[in-house]
Amino acid sequence: MLPQFHERLLGAAEEMKKAGTFKTFEHIDSPMDAAVTMDGRGEILVLSSNNYLGLANHPEVIKAGRHALTAYGAGTASVRFICGTFTIHRDLEAELARFFGTEAALTYVSCWNANEGAVAALVTEEDAIISDALNHASLIDACRLARKTPRFIYKHADMADLEAKLKEASGARHRLILTDGVFSMEGDLAPMADIVDLAERHGAAVLVDDSHGTGVVGPTGRGVAEHFGVADRVDVFTSTLGKALGGAAGGFVASSKAVVDHLSQVSRPQIFSNALPPTVAASALQALRILDREPDRVARLQANAKAIRDGLSARGFKPLEGETGIVPIILGETAFAIRFSRMLLERGIFVTGFGYPVVPEGTARVRVQASAALSDEQIERALDAFTEIGRELGLI
Repeated sequence: MLPQFHERLLGAAEEMKKAGTFKTFEHIDSPMDAAVTMDGRGEILVLSSNNYLGLANHPEVIKAGRHALTAYGAGTASVRFICGTFTIHRDLEAELARFFGTEAALTYVSCWNANEGAVAALVTEEDAIISDALNHASLIDACRLARKTPRFIYKHADMADLEAKLKEASGARHRLILTDGVFSMEGDLAPMADIVDLAERHGAAVLVDDSHGTGVVGPTGRGVAEHFGVADRVDVFTSTLGKALGGAAGGFVASSKAVVDHLSQVSRPQIFSNALPPTVAASALQALRILDREPDRVARLQANAKAIRDGLSARGFKPLEGETGIVPIILGETAFAIRFSRMLLERGIFVTGFGYPVVPEGTARVRVQASAALSDEQIERALDAFTEIGRELGLI
């Protein structure tokens, strides 16, 4: 061992602890739900989960996973093209394509893998990437992997700047616009109608990562493209199976058969990684079927998010405007946001504080996330806790 190497990292951790910015992990001893049992704390109300539709603990989702474990075992034990793929993967990909109205879909072990695997495989040095400044870290890293491809960053949701970047990159063979559907730290929507208008006008393609929009946005939970009525005008969708769709893990690309066939041949995470565990694939497939069968879950989620946002505003807070399940409250400094979240946890409410480097310096926040599983009484309890702490800290 090299002691200096470990001492340097230990020193960095100690500095974060002194600054009040060191992240801690809470341990949960029950299934993810609106309320959970937290080790050492008892029952805790969860408003920091991506379990948007309350499906992580749904009996049908659990049953599907158990059946797949018996039917297929723990996993493929190798990558798909070497030792075969399970029929549950084929069934899930067919259902994803049907649900999103595309010709085909391809699953990955995470949406992070899907983004990295797709972007780097779809462009070369002859092309150009044009990316929103506030895109998720996985899209940022995906751009870095496509290191030979010229990259242009446009100001967040600024269509004039997007058009300027499209013109600047006009010499490229193909220009690929990358955007989140729902921006996870802001909770706002990408202006998809305007984006696809510009793309069509300038002959560009569009890839949208709708991880926080799937199951959340649109009348039936088909995401931001459905919300704006442009689902048939987006070239490539990426999203996750680990949030609204059962909350376990996994991601996917949904697009034309040409895109999916290409990715199955050259996408490095697809070629060199094992397939999604069959238990996860089966659970996600059942969650997707429940969403298709029960779109009222989306309506309930959207109503809960509005109740939280309106309730915080009525109590003197200033949550960021939005139409998603994400309700952020900007608090300023990272240590202060973490302190606020810890005070909430002491009152039995689990909401995470985010600071640098997740968000820019000075814009630390607590991010409330709604769920269809939350009752009116639970929402009121959370709002009361926010009010108590807000008054104690002089915020309201």
